[in-house]
Amino acid sequence: MAPASAPCPGAATDGPADSPTALRGRADRDAARLRSRRVPFDDIPRPAWDRLFSRTPCATPFSGWEFHRAWWDAYGPTAHDEYLVFFGASGGEDPAAGEIVAIAPLMHRHAIEADDLTSATILRQTPHEPATALRPTAKVVFFGASYHADYATLLCDPADLADVAAGLVACLARVPDEGDPVTPWDAVDLRRLRHDDPALAALEDAFRAAAPAQRWRVTREQEDVCPILRIPDGGWEDLVQSLDRKDRHELRRKMRRVESAGDVRFELVDDPVPFVDEFIAIHQAKWEDRGLFPDTPGGARSSRFLHRLAELHGRDGELRFGRLLVDGEMIFASLGFHSGTRVYFYNAGSRPEVRELSPGVVGVAWYLRALIDAGCRTFDFLRGDEPYKYTWGSIDEPLVRLLVTRA
Repeated sequence: MAPASAPCPGAATDGPADSPTALRGRADRDAARLRSRRVPFDDIPRPAWDRLFSRTPCATPFSGWEFHRAWWDAYGPTAHDEYLVFFGASGGEDPAAGEIVAIAPLMHRHAIEADDLTSATILRQTPHEPATALRPTAKVVFFGASYHADYATLLCDPADLADVAAGLVACLARVPDEGDPVTPWDAVDLRRLRHDDPALAALEDAFRAAAPAQRWRVTREQEDVCPILRIPDGGWEDLVQSLDRKDRHELRRKMRRVESAGDVRFELVDDPVPFVDEFIAIHQAKWEDRGLFPDTPGGARSSRFLHRLAELHGRDGELRFGRLLVDGEMIFASLGFHSGTRVYFYNAGSRPEVRELSPGVVGVAWYLRALIDAGCRTFDFLRGDEPYKYTWGSIDEPLVRLLVTRA
C-alpha cells in the first residue's frame, strides 16, 4: 500500500506532471485549487468525512463513515484501500487539520485475492449484469466498500465535482514509480452510481477527456436497477388503493389471515446491537445455504460486518431493525437504513415454519405501514428486480457502471 499521506503526483504537484500532455493542462489548472494525496481510510478524520457527506448531493447511508468502517473491519483482508483526499491549494495537507475538501473512496483488488479462495467476496450477479467482463486476475479499482453497498459516489461539494473528478483521473493516469503497489491498474470499475448523480457525469467527462491520450476505453453500462416506491399523499390507504386489483385483494386477504392468527404487532427495535443475532437466525432460517450468514469464513465476515454496523450506528443511528410479532412470536424481521423521509430496505428474513401466514408479504406490508405512519415518503427497495417489489407500484431507477480499461 502507499504510505500514509503519500502524494499523488498526477493530480496536483508543482513542476512537470507525470500524466501525458493531453492531461497536463487540466491537471495544472486543478493544482491551482486542489491537491490530492492517498490517505488510508483509518487516517481520514471522521468530522471531515461527516462534513463532506452532508454536502454531497447523492450521499446515502452506504457512503457514510459507519458503513465504510464496518466494511473494512469485516472484509479488510479481501481488498486494499486507495482513498484519495483533496485539499484546498492554500491549506495544509495534514488530514487531521480539517482542510479536506473532497474524498474519493476507492479500493483496489483482484476478483479473487490470493488469500481469499475460501471466502471470496464477489459482486452479486444480476439479470442486468453488464456485458463487459474482467479476467479474475485483473487488478481493478472500485469504489470503497462497494461490494456490499447499493449506492456509491464521491464525497464533495457540487461546486468541486469537476475538479475532483479531473484530479482523480490525473492521479490514475500518472506514470507509476518503480515498485508502486497501487498502479498500474488493469481496470477502473466504478459501480453503484445513480443515473442522476452529478458525480457520474463529472467522472465520465473526465475519463473520456483523458481516454485518447491514455489509450483508455471508457464504457458506460447499466449495472442494475433499484425499484423505488413513492408514497401517495394519502398514506397507507391510498397506497393500498393504488395497487392492481388482484394484488390489493391478495394483500388484504393475507393480512386478515395473519390477524386472525393472534395479536399482531410490528415494532422497530430501539437498540440494534442485541438484535443482530436474532436477525441472523431468522434470515438463515428463511434462506439457508443461499443466505448471507452460512457457517463458512465468508458467512463469518458477513456476521462481523452486520455486528459492526449495529455497534457503529447505535441507538440514534440510521440502521434500524424491525420485527413482526404474532402473539409475541417473531415471524418476520427487517433491516433498513432510515434517513429522514427515505428508507432503504436492505434485507429481511421470515420463519419458514409459518409460511401459511405469508410472513414475507405481510411483514413488508406491516413494515411499510409503520414507516408511512412515521413519515416515510420514499421507500427504496435497493438493488434487484425481484417481482414482489413491483406489486407495490415501484418504479425502476437505473444503477450505472463506469468502466475504464486499457486499450
